[in-house]
Amino acid sequence: QVRLVESGGGLVQTGGSLRLSCAASGRTFSIYAMAWYRQAPGKQRELVASISGGSSTNYADSVKGRFTISRDNAKNTVYLQMNSLKPGDTAVYCCCARFDSQEYWGQGTQVTVSS
Repeated sequence: QVRLVESGGGLVQTGGSLRLSCAASGRTFSIYAMAWYRQAPGKQRELVASISGGSSTNYADSVKGRFTISRDNAKNTVYLQMNSLKPGDTAVYCCCARFDSQEYWGQGTQVTVSS
C-alpha cells in the first residue's frame, strides 16, 4: 500500500511559478513510476508529466518547456516545477504511483492561475 500526499498548490498570476510535491509512504518508492495528472472543471483528466523509476521523463505537449518533473528517492517525493503558468493550467493536480498492476492516487492539490 502506498499513500500519496500532494502539496504546493495555490493561486498564482499568469507567468508565475509553483512547485508541487507528492510525498509517498512506503519503502519501495524507487520502483514506482510516478506521474502528475490534472483535471479542470468540465474537462477530462489529462496526463501532465511522468517519470519512470529510472528517471526517464515524458510531458504533455501543452507543458513541454514550462514544467519539469523530478524525483528524490531518498525523500520518497516527486516534484512538478511549473513555470510560465497560464490560466489554462488551472486544475486540480494529482499524483499517481504505478508498479506492475498496482496503482495509487493522491487526493490532489488545486492550482489556480489568474489572468
